[in-house]
Amino acid sequence: MNLSVISFCGRLFVAAFASSMLGCAAAHGQSLGPAATAFVVLGEDGVAVARAVTAAARCPVIRLDNRAVRMDVRAQPASLPLRATRSAPEDSKPAVFPLLTCEKVIPSNTRRATIGDRSLPLPPTEIKRIVVIGDTGCRLKKSDGAYQDCNDMTRYPFAKVAAAAANWKPDLVVHVGDFHYRENACPADHPGCAGSPWGYGWDAWQADLFTPGTPLLQAAPWVMVRGNHESCARAGQGWWRMIDPRPLLPGRDCNVAADDESGDYSDPYAVPLGGDAQLIVLDTSNTSGVALAADDVRQSKYRDAYRKLELLSQRADFNMVANHHPVLGVWAEQNKLGEVVLQPGNQGLQSVFGAINPLFMPPRVDVLLSGHLHVWQEVSFSSPHPTQFVTGFSGTLEDRVPLPAQLPPDTAPAPGAVIEHHSSWTGGFGFMTMERRGPKQWEVKVWDSDGRPLNTCDIDGRHSACALAQVTSQ
Repeated sequence: MNLSVISFCGRLFVAAFASSMLGCAAAHGQSLGPAATAFVVLGEDGVAVARAVTAAARCPVIRLDNRAVRMDVRAQPASLPLRATRSAPEDSKPAVFPLLTCEKVIPSNTRRATIGDRSLPLPPTEIKRIVVIGDTGCRLKKSDGAYQDCNDMTRYPFAKVAAAAANWKPDLVVHVGDFHYRENACPADHPGCAGSPWGYGWDAWQADLFTPGTPLLQAAPWVMVRGNHESCARAGQGWWRMIDPRPLLPGRDCNVAADDESGDYSDPYAVPLGGDAQLIVLDTSNTSGVALAADDVRQSKYRDAYRKLELLSQRADFNMVANHHPVLGVWAEQNKLGEVVLQPGNQGLQSVFGAINPLFMPPRVDVLLSGHLHVWQEVSFSSPHPTQFVTGFSGTLEDRVPLPAQLPPDTAPAPGAVIEHHSSWTGGFGFMTMERRGPKQWEVKVWDSDGRPLNTCDIDGRHSACALAQVTSQ
């Protein structure tokens, strides 16, 4: 601290010495340290939580209006022992988190929050402008030989997507899951990803989310939805240390495989949007693509999640649910004859939710926001099912088999779901925006990675319709 700061602090009342020292540190731009990030995530009841990941020895000071307080330690730096993952042991390594993770709840009446000279985005009373993204990490996966060119912004454009989405000036960002994809080492014969960090530690998280996502993390608070790539057998350790809005608890951190029955599941929670609307976050990260057996622990876990989701939906007149796996989406694959075959929504969730309610969602749910399929998609129904949007097109290697411009008339993502409108975009990267037009009305736009609008849709309650049936890649 320089002499002028010491002189200034020395003139303050002794009784206020401790708090004044914190104030001086914040006023003079206390650094987060190198290789650091700060952002705001919204949790239960829309509570805003400031997060900081820092190379400093202790947590930074956060100034909340005129009050300066030190952030709380969420997770100490650690090199975690190698645990069982989705990859073979020889293709895995211990997850190293050399930085300190800090947090502080931001009171709801706070007008300004800063860490040093860095302002944190705060949610307005009524959320009117939402950016929706998903599946943003760079895919490095040995099991299917998928090595994306992480060093090429054209082939891995999440940084461009984040910058373009930030320019739209959202009130809120919703990420529908799969933040992390750099699971295995880039092979020597693939220069497009040469030198990329990999594994489940900080360096891979930094490369997949915190560096390319910086403009969007600074533009608005985020709602973070957990994807299957953040399950315990993948990047769950980083998810719990840095991303999930709830307290980090021992045994609920994915560090030990024996605790995964706790670490792989979490209760749904609601984020109020104002105007009698809310967004409910549903963790479906550990579901399966096939129907779940009666004795599978996921049956009871997801039944419980459904019941809690239904209770939460009673709190508002308009409900959007954000989860990773599309319950009511459609995806395409090729059979052995090279024919395109359309497949229904997530069979694991349908096997549980459909046994409770043949509509697969509580009756007060109007809109579903999901990812997992690496496309953009809208599906609306003449049957009383909620509209489904899929936004898994924000950076990860896109799906290779495109959806047809017109679905066959008998296409159904779930039993009894009768499609009224369908729109899609396969093979392009971008983001989706939602702008409030009324109590249950939203205007949706689809944008490419350069920030050019390509399609417009309207939501009215649980129904939606788009201007174009299919977007053609530019």
